[in-house]
Amino acid sequence: MSLIINGKNIDEDVVYAEFSSVKAYFESLGNVSCCERDDEFRGYAKQNIIARFLMAEEAERRMPAPAEEAIDAALDAIRKDQGEFQFAATVATHPDQMDGLRREMSTNPRVQALLEQVFKEVPEPTDAEVREFYEKNIAAFMTPEEVRASHISKNPGRGENRGEIYQKLCEVRRRIRAGADFDELAREHSDKGKEQIDLGFFKRGEYPEEFEIVAFSMDVGELSPVFSSTYGYHIAKVTDRKASEPRPFDEVREDARQALINERRKAKTQALVEDLKKTATIVDCEPEGESVPAHVHQA
Repeated sequence: MSLIINGKNIDEDVVYAEFSSVKAYFESLGNVSCCERDDEFRGYAKQNIIARFLMAEEAERRMPAPAEEAIDAALDAIRKDQGEFQFAATVATHPDQMDGLRREMSTNPRVQALLEQVFKEVPEPTDAEVREFYEKNIAAFMTPEEVRASHISKNPGRGENRGEIYQKLCEVRRRIRAGADFDELAREHSDKGKEQIDLGFFKRGEYPEEFEIVAFSMDVGELSPVFSSTYGYHIAKVTDRKASEPRPFDEVREDARQALINERRKAKTQALVEDLKKTATIVDCEPEGESVPAHVHQA
């Protein structure tokens, strides 16, 4: 999976690390199963590395290098933040590691200066443009869906039989379905305080995932099966819902403005990278057996 960019070999370990980062991001979105998109992610990883490399080269060509004193100060800040021992162990055990770190300290501010120069060409959006962006991207400006739920919770203690606890809650659930009062049985059987029976309204991310999967999948008035989470066994009942809805434009005007600026900056940066590719030599050195064909971009 290695690359050669303008005669510089990019080690396959670097490409693999980027690939792993890309894949982990998509896995966090919950839309990856095993390895079916690995070729796609390898492509993303290589394009990310190519873009960063060409931007760094262009920054070094166009922007002045920071003073050695500024690099020394940046290294001292890292050393202070990590501690002398950790710093020595992670970045300074060999001279080439220190040289690499100094190059990074020299390149990063130059790339930032290049981007700031590029971003000066991005126009400040008008209020009409911001409103149009808001309307076209309304899904990004919605309130979060909320549910209100009550629950009965039982966390088996040390030495308690989990099976018996589960069966006991199954019996509680049967009584509720037969007409018994949920709150009354919750006060009797839940090991949470009575103030934690009605959880009020909550959004995703506020409670354990196992609990939220159940709560957000239920209709108002629905009683869940007995289910488990890291906190024990539960019976949940959804008592109300608040649907996601658009936030008023005046409330999110600044967020929409910044999002539009960021979109324009991203497009400007991508355009610069595409221009740099036109005069770059990029060799994709796919090992034998990889499904993505090798390709060459050459000036």
